[in-house]
Amino acid sequence: MSVGFVFRTVPHGQNSGREGLDAVLATSAYSEELQLFFLGDGVWQLVKGQQGEAVLGREYSAAFKMLSLYDLEEVFVCAESMAERGLTRDDLLIEAELLPPQELTARLHRCQKILSY
Repeated sequence: MSVGFVFRTVPHGQNSGREGLDAVLATSAYSEELQLFFLGDGVWQLVKGQQGEAVLGREYSAAFKMLSLYDLEEVFVCAESMAERGLTRDDLLIEAELLPPQELTARLHRCQKILSY
């Protein structure tokens, strides 16, 4: 079964990003068909140099580097969301495929289950 994890929120100020990452890593033990989608403010989850401690948050963004250890390579980022926030591929912590919104949506609709964080 293919499972899509959608990240839509900023990394700090709420726990949904960390919870989503934990869910991805836990689910990877049971399924090899996982896809991660970062859109809207969710693109901030993958930006280098975050300092969660500065806002009294827990810094977890480096844990996204573990995705490759779990053979999770289908990571998609909304190119339009990146551009709207003045971000480029060089700003990302990990390798990800930048897609236009229409293609990102089409891939997301192919997932049998979708979890949003």
